[in-house]
Amino acid sequence: MLRIRGVGTTSNNIGFESAVGIFIDGAYQSRPGVALSEFVDVERVEVLRGPQGTLFGRNTSAGALNITNVRPDLNEFGGFANATYGNRDLYSVQGAVNVPLVQDNLALRVTGAYRQRDGYVTVVDQTGTKVGDSNGSDQYLVRAQLGFETDSGISGRLIGDYAKSSAGCCAAIEVLQSPVETLGAFAAVGLGPRGGMAAPDVAVNPFDTTTAERAVDNRIATANFAPVTNFDQWGVTGEIEVPLGDFADLIYIGSYREYDAFEAYDSDFSGLDVFNVTANRTSIETMTHELRLQGDAFGGALNWLVGGYYSDEDINQSVSFELGEDYGELVGALFFGPTGGAFGANPLTILSGGIDPAGTTNTNLYSQSSKSWSIFTHNTLEVTDGLELTLGLRYSDESKDGSFTQGNNNNPLCPAILASIGAGNVPAPLISNVFGTGCFAFTAPADLSAAAVFPLPRTFASKFSDNELIYTGKIAYAFADPINIYASFTHGYKSGGFNLDSTAAAGGADPRFLSEEVDSYEIGLKAKFLDNAVTLNVAAFREEFKNFQVLEFTGAQFQTFNVPKAETQGVEIESTIRPSEHFTVNAALTITDANYPSDCAGTQTAANVVALCGNSLTNAPDVVGITGATYTNEIGNNLKYFLNAQMRFEGDRRTSTQAIDPANLALNNPVPFDTQDGNIKINLRAGIGSQEDTWGIEAFVTNLTNEVTRGVTFNTVLRSGSRSAFVQEPRSYGLTLRGKF
Repeated sequence: MLRIRGVGTTSNNIGFESAVGIFIDGAYQSRPGVALSEFVDVERVEVLRGPQGTLFGRNTSAGALNITNVRPDLNEFGGFANATYGNRDLYSVQGAVNVPLVQDNLALRVTGAYRQRDGYVTVVDQTGTKVGDSNGSDQYLVRAQLGFETDSGISGRLIGDYAKSSAGCCAAIEVLQSPVETLGAFAAVGLGPRGGMAAPDVAVNPFDTTTAERAVDNRIATANFAPVTNFDQWGVTGEIEVPLGDFADLIYIGSYREYDAFEAYDSDFSGLDVFNVTANRTSIETMTHELRLQGDAFGGALNWLVGGYYSDEDINQSVSFELGEDYGELVGALFFGPTGGAFGANPLTILSGGIDPAGTTNTNLYSQSSKSWSIFTHNTLEVTDGLELTLGLRYSDESKDGSFTQGNNNNPLCPAILASIGAGNVPAPLISNVFGTGCFAFTAPADLSAAAVFPLPRTFASKFSDNELIYTGKIAYAFADPINIYASFTHGYKSGGFNLDSTAAAGGADPRFLSEEVDSYEIGLKAKFLDNAVTLNVAAFREEFKNFQVLEFTGAQFQTFNVPKAETQGVEIESTIRPSEHFTVNAALTITDANYPSDCAGTQTAANVVALCGNSLTNAPDVVGITGATYTNEIGNNLKYFLNAQMRFEGDRRTSTQAIDPANLALNNPVPFDTQDGNIKINLRAGIGSQEDTWGIEAFVTNLTNEVTRGVTFNTVLRSGSRSAFVQEPRSYGLTLRGKF
């Protein structure tokens, strides 16, 4: 989940694309899960804030993450190796070797990494017996690069990589009990007093901890089996730069990538056998091409660039669901209070004429084919000494084909329930609840004739297309000190598409969502003082979004929709101070107001849109501060050491896609247990090694005080009023050995 200036995308829906574009060695990565594997042998990571659509390919309405790996060295043999051991049985090895094959012309660089670590969430069943762990690591990466440069100046590289991960992710912790539990309804239908939950004691806020021991105790999730996750991916990237005399350079970057993933998990996040994802198989194939011609003119006063971009992506997903042995009884608990137990422990069996929900299965099939092309230009002109004007334009065209079908549906329950409702066997006040549980959205058969009356799944095969002119303008002036001031405006864009969910077309709804647009204003200052001993960057920004894209999980389905208005504004301050050659201090402060304005719905009346107006964006704290210090020095003629400390503070943040209950807008009640309190996390690192960097040893600890925080909070599936959350990483520590040759 990547966010810049409070804006990002929270999604496990493959039809939803990130607002923060990710680029690795110049190639666009279509999904964060594809891009963010093991980081090793990285030359630099650039975080580009605000919309970046002029120079970068697709979907950068919030910003871009640009990662560049170390290139092959054509002249020198060398490499490095690191080994780390830490708590939770962390084993990590990383290394690279660089081999010149033809001096000055051809070199091979091979990089590898392996990481294994036990999960920090313990998964127990309803008896408290451990069934596994979650949120750990078990992954490796191999990357090979062939770099070349000819005598005529043509240079480039060919990159191939393969990565695999088999660590289970991600278990959720219940943070708010369901009223069904507190009223004793689970016990009344034979599911025990806690309805399958073993821990933690959710009567107390598990994130409001006072001791480290309690913090550890609360990283416990209940499930009838531990999550299973496997993914592997491979890709090739080619880059070539051809100098065209003194006129310009021609640069081509192309890539092809295949990503395959398998997941299986207990989707109701309880020890009951209620609702399981037995197999979620996802396949993504992506191809990109970019061609740029760039150069300078007027004695270097004008730097110009023109180019074209094309990408082709195919997504296929197959998700198999199963209702477990306890599904009928869980529904009985949900109905127990409103009916006084009149329909017994398994009301769906009674109302369907004897059909037990247990064993109901279904497989949903989703696919999307996307094609994107654009032409662009980006130019900077030095008007006078120190004064620069920048103008960038990009015309982007997007087209997508999306579809949803079903295979292997085995659900006699839903048709029987619909027949029972039609025959008048269900009391009117219970019709919506009986329908919602008897025709549970993820397992209900698609295209039943009753879809004209009830919001049942409908298959679809549809098209989406859109185009947009993206543009940016910037004026900057550099004083001699140097101090640079600037002002800029950018119009950005993120493509719309399809909600690849079984309920996307339910009730005749359009499964498509609109493209997102943003107008971004920024002014700033970049300065260096005291012979570059002090650097200071200050930026003030405002970003106004139109048709802001939201994916929301209701507890029973995923909904995508557009909010007509959203905005973020604030100030960023960054500074690095070097009081001496041995001591460096860094500090950064971001004050952000990322919100849905009170009139965010415009003319819309949809409850899920209106419910967001006047609230902050998800996981967008008002204040984030980072400060740190590093001290380095030498010991004699052979050794050196360093000490480093970093502290990060964040203010309160809203962790749910919902802000208030859309079913009760008039009450304006906030969704319960939504806010993650402000917190401070401290990281420490110290090391000693040779002055030539041939060897070193380091000790580290992250999240020193073991703060318990969460990323996303959501309505627990089928648990009426319960809330669950994904917890973030606890204290970690270890020792690293480094070698370089």
